[in-house]
Amino acid sequence: MIKELNEKIDNLIEILKRKENKKEIIKSNIIAGISRGIGIGIGVTIITAILILVLRHLVTLNIPVIGKYISDIIDIVEKSR
Repeated sequence: MIKELNEKIDNLIEILKRKENKKEIIKSNIIAGISRGIGIGIGVTIITAILILVLRHLVTLNIPVIGKYISDIIDIVEKSR
């Protein structure tokens, strides 16, 4: 078992030595960061849009207690656009 672990560590060291090109590492990290940022932005936008649609539907149901609070939230969101 220790021999297998040492072989895997040696393989990992060889892989890391091959990927030592700093420019490639920086380039891949920048691309990954931009991709994550765009993905988070799109995801938050979609979830917020769905949430607003659900809240608008709840307002149309005229639930006495919840309806007023939801309509206030929707007004705040629409004013901030």
